[in-house]
Amino acid sequence: MTSVQVDKEHDGNEAVHGDESPEGGEGYQRGLGARQIQMIAIGGAIGTGLFLGAGKGIHKAGPSLILAYAIAGLVIFFIMRALGELLMYRPVAGSFSEYAREFIGPFAGFVTGWTYWLFWVITGMTEVTAAAQYMQFWTRNADGWLDQPQWVFALIFTVILFGANLISVKLFGELEFWFSMIKVTAIIGMILICAGILTIGFSDAADTASVGMLWNQGGFFPNGIGSTLMTLQMVMFAFLAVELVGVTAGESKDPKKVLPKAINTVPWRIAVFYIGALIMILSVVPWSHFQPGVSPFVAAFEKMGLGVGAAIVNFVVLTAALSSCNSGMYSTGRMLRQLALNGQGPRVFTKLTKNGLPLVGTSFSATLMLVGVWINYVDPGEAFNYVVSFATISGMWAWIMILISQIKYRRKADRGELPQSSFKAPGAPYTSMFALAFIGLVIVLMGIDKDARISLYAAPVWALVLGVGYLAIQRRKRAAAPALEDSKS
Repeated sequence: MTSVQVDKEHDGNEAVHGDESPEGGEGYQRGLGARQIQMIAIGGAIGTGLFLGAGKGIHKAGPSLILAYAIAGLVIFFIMRALGELLMYRPVAGSFSEYAREFIGPFAGFVTGWTYWLFWVITGMTEVTAAAQYMQFWTRNADGWLDQPQWVFALIFTVILFGANLISVKLFGELEFWFSMIKVTAIIGMILICAGILTIGFSDAADTASVGMLWNQGGFFPNGIGSTLMTLQMVMFAFLAVELVGVTAGESKDPKKVLPKAINTVPWRIAVFYIGALIMILSVVPWSHFQPGVSPFVAAFEKMGLGVGAAIVNFVVLTAALSSCNSGMYSTGRMLRQLALNGQGPRVFTKLTKNGLPLVGTSFSATLMLVGVWINYVDPGEAFNYVVSFATISGMWAWIMILISQIKYRRKADRGELPQSSFKAPGAPYTSMFALAFIGLVIVLMGIDKDARISLYAAPVWALVLGVGYLAIQRRKRAAAPALEDSKS
């Protein structure tokens, strides 16, 4: 079933589609190769949630945070395999927004597309500001051109990334490749250093370093199982953007070969970069030494007596923030265009450049990201933080839609109504149901946590805005239908 057929089935109106290829490219250039897709997939699972946020999680749950990452990582794998099954059925540029529209309904696709767009706009706002803040590490005592206000660097980063996204999709892929390479190298380097301390015994931490510190410092659950459960929302936040690989489907050179390989790397990515790194760090540094707001990598470097650690980690988190903003620039333009192609957004967003890039949608999103930088500059208080807190729940909405769409697709495929995917999710639909239940648990825990509860308050407001917008679009379609029929006759 094509996107146009889906529109006819649900709306009775034909969607506005561009140059659609059989593979779902829809006018885009397939400029992302296997090397770039693999690193986008790896980088999507590694961000500031690990490099900075893990410190708060360790302080709260101790070594049991490792178990939280392992369980959440298994759920993420279920989500990604569900997405992979859908991608191999129909690798389209709109990805999960398209699948929500096809298998749940046009309103679900509308909500998913606009919510995922908002997620990346908000993320872009915060990450470009965070990148400017990280620059203060070097500019604090600097003279000359480096001695600039924070907003100047935020502007520079936004303009550079915006320009890169308008040159070619291949340049976007190259930026993500090298951003991800830096993050991967930093984590592997930390793991090797910790392994050396544990086996060879060099550095100041060698005298106390031992794997036994995972359970000898008050036990594996030093603050109780309840504290471990409360870290699940932080853990899931760290994995947000892992689904970005699905958005690249319309621009991958060989999606049916490349995407399954990228998705199948999820287990070892999580095992190495999250579980492996935490096991090593907590074997070298007692969990009680970590504090919220302090990177566990910085704390580990200090314990080892490596003074360059702070500078190294600051550079890594800077690239992680720029990587996230770069991904936001990329995904928002594609999501807006897909919404416009389906008649669920302004038609001007359908336009592509000669290089197959969604200029208008990317420009609109980048402009809003600049507004976010201005808001953060003028009023960095609670009002901005409330908006930022919505990112977690909006990101998880995409996962929920992926899982429900996969369950519905599998039922139709098993009945012979649709072709079977060449990349079936193992254990589905039961694994998808388990993942949905787990996300439900995380949402309940967010409601219990007073710091995260505000995001749940924001969700109904956003739902109301989307509901009004959707009704307005449907009313406009109905009003336009008689005029269209008269012109045909």
